[in-house]
Amino acid sequence: MDRELDKLRNIRIEDYTYNLPDERIAKFPLAEREASKLLIYRGGRIEESRFSEVRRLLRAGQMLVFNNTKVIHARLFFRKATGAVIEVFCLEPYLPVDYAQNFAARDSCEWSCMVGNLKKWKEGSIACDFTYGEATYRLTAEKVRQQEGELIIRFSWTGGLSFSEVLEGCGRIPIPPYLNRESEASDEVRYQTVYSKEEGSVAAPTAGLHFTRAILNDLKEKGVHVRELTLHVGAGTFRPVKAETIGDHDMHTEHLVISRELVEQLKEKTGDIVAVGTTSVRTLESLYWMGVKRLAGQGDFFTLGQWEAYTLPQDYSLREAMEALCGWFDTACQELLKARTTIIIVPGYRYRVIDAMFTNFHQPQSTLLLLVGAAVGEDWHKIYDYALTHDFRFLSYGDSSLLEVKKS
Repeated sequence: MDRELDKLRNIRIEDYTYNLPDERIAKFPLAEREASKLLIYRGGRIEESRFSEVRRLLRAGQMLVFNNTKVIHARLFFRKATGAVIEVFCLEPYLPVDYAQNFAARDSCEWSCMVGNLKKWKEGSIACDFTYGEATYRLTAEKVRQQEGELIIRFSWTGGLSFSEVLEGCGRIPIPPYLNRESEASDEVRYQTVYSKEEGSVAAPTAGLHFTRAILNDLKEKGVHVRELTLHVGAGTFRPVKAETIGDHDMHTEHLVISRELVEQLKEKTGDIVAVGTTSVRTLESLYWMGVKRLAGQGDFFTLGQWEAYTLPQDYSLREAMEALCGWFDTACQELLKARTTIIIVPGYRYRVIDAMFTNFHQPQSTLLLLVGAAVGEDWHKIYDYALTHDFRFLSYGDSSLLEVKKS
């Protein structure tokens, strides 16, 4: 196993690159969500369709799993008396650490943040005024400490608003930096999935942006089992891989929430499981390994390390792993499992939960492209070559693909 892991860690990121012209990056969404193109990869073959045709591509009995996270207004701007503008980008809650409790805070909370123009903020607090409803409020920010390259910022305000309302009132939606533009009013709607509801992400699970309520209703009527989970997407999803080999790249931590109901349904799997987006993929696969950790007698199964999926016992079935988690739900008398994962999925990984995935087209030399390579092998070259030569639009607001996982 050590030799196999070393081989995976030595994957060169330069082997997962391609030429992406700027004009192929979709800077804005199409007028209609379901109007995007859809590349279909099944049995090693490529077909082309429209996303509006997805109803005929899925079958009764299949399970379609969505990430219901909601993008927050994570970008906050503070203007100092000198005129300098300080941008504070909220990454994840620090105190309270629980997302729901943090968003419900009524006077103060702390977040791990990135700060732009930090050199202009040497000491003291900074503040900004904003309007929410008919009233004007003031949000104050002060530095608490630096931690692992990020700043812990304490926010405080008066007036009885929740922090969720504060962000809604004074923050901006954080569209991806590679769009090279400021967010616009349309992004408030189009950079959210129609089923988003659990606040916490600083980036959208973009594979789901193509789905409409009409499509979801049609799929349910057809007998497709539509299920939800939550994984809050961090800014690390945009971080490029700068190391020469993937073993020297540190993955970002992602927070996930899984219901007992979903675990029970995964345990009784009767049809293909289709993940909507790489966030759903990482969550479902992490869930399997958390079950394996519990089977292996590891008490801290709530956290999955970057390479643990390659070192844990490899011979448990999906049913056994889910039964182990069901046992925890019974013992803990809980209905929700809250956990953290830093899983990295690279070529050589064997998928344990999903059979297919919806996903957009990803940046060159990204961990998301490696995840696709783990699903389709070297055919990722063929898929991306087809997309580039057939006028597909790339990245967050781009077109979609439905990729079947190649079975080894």
